Order: sequence, then structure tokens, then C-alpha cells
Amino acid sequence: MTTDLTMLAWTAAFTSLLWIPYILARIQKVGAMKALSYTADDEPLPGWAARAKKAHYNAVENLAPFAAVVIVAHLAAAANATTALWASIYFWARVAHYFGYISGLPFVRTALFTVGWIAILVIFWQIVG
Repeated sequence: MTTDLTMLAWTAAFTSLLWIPYILARIQKVGAMKALSYTADDEPLPGWAARAKKAHYNAVENLAPFAAVVIVAHLAAAANATTALWASIYFWARVAHYFGYISGLPFVRTALFTVGWIAILVIFWQIVG
């Protein structure tokens, strides 16, 4: 399997786990029965958990374009060292984005989001360029 596809698999796996922290925070705050029966959906989460939920949504939204360019690059035989590098950069940028977002550090979220976005563009340009 290519590095690009491996990074896509790792990104998908990582993204699929990001709901766990904020659900556990909700359970801890309101109890399992209220959390699991949806009666506590309007209860505010602690700040870090609210940011974790937003970071998860952002990761899901960005997984589709990343997956699309990686799969197209693979199918079009355009995958190369550059796409492998930028697929790896995308993965690590998304991991850092998640933890940076939760921490609430100024500018970290935006900078790491931008790195991920650039990675998608670079892979795209390897396909069409």
C-alpha cells in the first residue's frame, strides 16, 4: 500500500475516534442515562470538550476532500514522493490541530488547519499539474 493510502487510512481511523472525549465529558457531567438518552443534548459541555466536538466536526468535514485527492492520485497513477510527503503532513497537521484546538492556544488551530488545506492543494496539483 502506498504512503498516501496509509496516511488516508490513519486519518480516517484517527477521525473515527475523535467523538470519544467529548461524549465521555458529557457522561461525566450529566450521567450516563441522561447522556445516552439525548435528554442532556442542550447541556453545555466544558470548554475543552466543546472545542473537541468542534475539532471533530472540522476533521470530518476535511476528511472528504483529503480522501478524494488521495484516492484520485492513486487511481490516476499520480501518487509520488510529493503526494506521500504531503499526505503525511496532512495527517500530522490534523493530529496537532485536534490537540491544539482543545488546548485553546491562540492561532494554533488556524495555522494547522491551513497546513492541512495546503496539503490537499499540493496533492491536487500533483494530479492536474
